[in-house]
Amino acid sequence: MEQVAITGVGIVSPLGQSADDFTAAMQAGRVRIVQAPWSDPDSGRYAWISTIPDFDPTAWMDDRVVDGTDVFAQYAIAAAAQAVADHGAELDPLRTGVVLGTTMSGVQSLAEAQRALDLEGPQAIHRKLNIKAWPNMAAGQLALRWKLHGPLLTVSSACASANDAIGTAAQMIEAGRADVMIAGGTEHGLCEILYHAQTSYGMSQGTPDPAMAMLPFDRRRTGIVEGEGAAVLVLERLDRAVARGAHIHGMVRGYASLSDGHHPSSPDPSGRWEAEAIRRAHSDAGIGSDAVDAIVAHATSTPKGDTVEITAINEVFGDRGDSLLVTSIKGSVGHTGAASAAMGVLVGLQAMEVGALPPVGGTAEVEDGPLFRVVVGEPAKADIGIVQVNAFGFGGQNSSLVVSRD
Repeated sequence: MEQVAITGVGIVSPLGQSADDFTAAMQAGRVRIVQAPWSDPDSGRYAWISTIPDFDPTAWMDDRVVDGTDVFAQYAIAAAAQAVADHGAELDPLRTGVVLGTTMSGVQSLAEAQRALDLEGPQAIHRKLNIKAWPNMAAGQLALRWKLHGPLLTVSSACASANDAIGTAAQMIEAGRADVMIAGGTEHGLCEILYHAQTSYGMSQGTPDPAMAMLPFDRRRTGIVEGEGAAVLVLERLDRAVARGAHIHGMVRGYASLSDGHHPSSPDPSGRWEAEAIRRAHSDAGIGSDAVDAIVAHATSTPKGDTVEITAINEVFGDRGDSLLVTSIKGSVGHTGAASAAMGVLVGLQAMEVGALPPVGGTAEVEDGPLFRVVVGEPAKADIGIVQVNAFGFGGQNSSLVVSRD
C-alpha cells in the first residue's frame, strides 16, 4: 500500500477536543479518570470512567441534528468536521466516501428509552430513537453533512473497529473506488448496565484508587476503565494530495485483519494469531519487522490481553530492546473502544512529527516479559519513521495498521 496519504485529522477525547490538545496531553503523560455517577464508595462499590468534559454538540451541528443523534454520532461529527477542515480542500461528492467504526453505537439512547418506557410508558419514547441508536447513523450523518455519494460503510469489529475502518477505506482508495475517504471510530458506551456486566465478567476489579484503575503493561493492573470519544482521519490518494500541495501528516502503508478463532473474549494464549496479524500488516506494507520504530499497543490492562500481546510482539520482533518503543493510549483515556485505534494513529503521527513517543499514562512498574521498551514516565525521544497500531477485539477481531512519516 503506497498511494494513501493522511491529509486530515480530528478528535474528541477525554484529554482534548482537538488533535493538538490531545497529543500534547499524551506527551505530558496526563491521565483523565474520574468517578462514575453509579459509583457508591460508602457501600464499597468503586467505579471509574474516562469522560469528555464540556462537550457542546451545538458548536459542531445545528439543533435538529443534535435532537436526532446519539452522543456517539455527535462525537463523530465533531471529529470529522475538524478532519475535513484540516484536509483543506473541497470534497468531490462522487469521489468521497465514509467508513466509520463503532461498537456500542446508541446503547445509551436505548438504555434511556427503556427506563422511560418503564417509568412513564410508550408516550415517553423519543420519536427518533431508531435513527439515534442504529450503528450506521454516525457514518450516515457524515455523508449527509457533506452530501457525499461515495462508499458508505459502518464497521463493528469490537475494539478493532477503527483499524478496520481505516484499513478498509485505504483499500478503497487503492482500488480506485474513491479519491478521498473519511475514516475512523467513535464510541459512547458509558452507562451503568455495561459497568455491572463488565465487573461481573471480571473485566474490572473496582479498585478504590483511581490511579490504579487502568495500568497497561503494569504488574499492578486491576482491569479496564471505559472511555469515550471519536477520532477521524481524511485519507486521500497520494498523487492528488501532492498535486494540490496538501499537508501530509503521514501515509497508510499496511493493514491486516484476521480472526483469532479461539474464544469470545480471551485471545489465544499462544499469541500466534495476533502475531500473524502484525506480520501480515508488514507484508502489506512491504517492510520487515526491523523497519518498525514504534508500536501503539492495544494493551487492555488485563492479564490475558497484555500478556498475549507481549508474547505476540516478542515473537514477531525478537529482542529489540530500546530500539522498539511501545506505548498505549489507554492508561490516559481508558478503553475508548471503537475509537481507540484511530486515537492511536494520531499518537503515532505526532510521534513521527516531533521525534518522541509519549509514555503509557499511569504505568510505572512494567511487568516482566517484554523484549522491547515500554515507554513510561516521560516521552522517549527517537527518530521515528514507521509506527504500527495494534487493535484486538472481542470475538477474535485481530487487526494491525502500519503508518509511516513518508
